[in-house]
Amino acid sequence: MSLEIIAGVDEVGRGPLAGPVVAAAVILTRPINGLGDSKTISAKGRVELNEQIRRDTIWALGAASVDEIDRLNIRSATLLAMRRAISRLPQRPTLVLVDGNADPMCGLPTRCIVKGDRDVPAIGAASIIAKVCRDRLMVRLAARYPGFGWERNAGYGTAEHRAAIAQQGPVPHHRRSFAPIKAMAANR
Repeated sequence: MSLEIIAGVDEVGRGPLAGPVVAAAVILTRPINGLGDSKTISAKGRVELNEQIRRDTIWALGAASVDEIDRLNIRSATLLAMRRAISRLPQRPTLVLVDGNADPMCGLPTRCIVKGDRDVPAIGAASIIAKVCRDRLMVRLAARYPGFGWERNAGYGTAEHRAAIAQQGPVPHHRRSFAPIKAMAANR
């Protein structure tokens, strides 16, 4: 009988107006305390857990660019990012557990679990490292494109971000297929 190797998969960044969507796949090699939905964990707690997950698990990241989001649509780009994360795992899982209800069609047995990031430790771990990765990326992009507040809002459509788009116009990291960006670009 072969050993079951379970990978948890989650993504972050479906809703923002800017930046890529990032997915992670994690195979837990031992229990880690405090895992869960990254949105419910403090920023400091996420960073600490991120370091432990990266050190003590088998993990991989995948992303879909703004261009891919605009070309494919956000749902398809999210599934692409998940497939990329799963394919980059150095160990092939025998079962993939995905947060939500969309199967990334990765060619492996897969179960979709709504609220899996809250209830399944491997999915929670994936949620955490994907969020920390994307948040750090948005901080780096904020330094290159100041004024949008990405270091605080991670590209989400806050009042500050929308006001900056209205004043400065969109930049290459804005999702032009998203209605608010499309409307603002048309009005310039």
